[in-house]
Amino acid sequence: MISDVAAGPGGPKLVLASSSPRRRDLLALIGLKPDVVDPADIDESVRKGELPAPHALRLARGKAAVVAARHPGAVILAADTVVACGRRILPKAEDAATARMCLELLSGRRHRVHTGVCVIGPDGRERTRTVQTAVVFKRLSEQEIQAYLASGEWNGKAGGYGIQGLAALFVRELIGSHPNVVGLPVHEVGGLLRAAGIDPLAALLRNAGAPS
Repeated sequence: MISDVAAGPGGPKLVLASSSPRRRDLLALIGLKPDVVDPADIDESVRKGELPAPHALRLARGKAAVVAARHPGAVILAADTVVACGRRILPKAEDAATARMCLELLSGRRHRVHTGVCVIGPDGRERTRTVQTAVVFKRLSEQEIQAYLASGEWNGKAGGYGIQGLAALFVRELIGSHPNVVGLPVHEVGGLLRAAGIDPLAALLRNAGAPS
């Protein structure tokens, strides 16, 4: 569990139920730093017949519920991002063979990135959103696949790639939210947090020294 700078004086604490540095970076873009980073340890297995978007949202809700029980009165933010080809959910690449399988499958094709987001407010109310982005990869040569595997950027990434790095070279087209592909749709997250009592705009104004 990592303590950090408060989201705002006088307001509820913001707890991020994720250890992802990319999600912390995306929150920083809208002026927010979690008070606490407390990852949830839950079973992320795909249930039989489960579709990508419902799977992502179920995991986000599960993570939020676990962490909310540890931080009463706080605002909990949880998310889960999956990469899917049609109905097939691609794994997180933990080895080069899995990363290669994902890259070969995505080569020259359109796929979708789904992120489920769950925010639980201080009153225990749950607010959720599911965001989808379509991504089209160019056809990858064997040399490009080998170079990407050698970079190591695939490690731990859903679908075997991270769009914020070298894999940006593979993207021919993107329809929807770019931050969603990185791991957190900041537009939707900002709205959910505002409804739960944390206003990103007010935090930005405070940090800039402007009257809120």
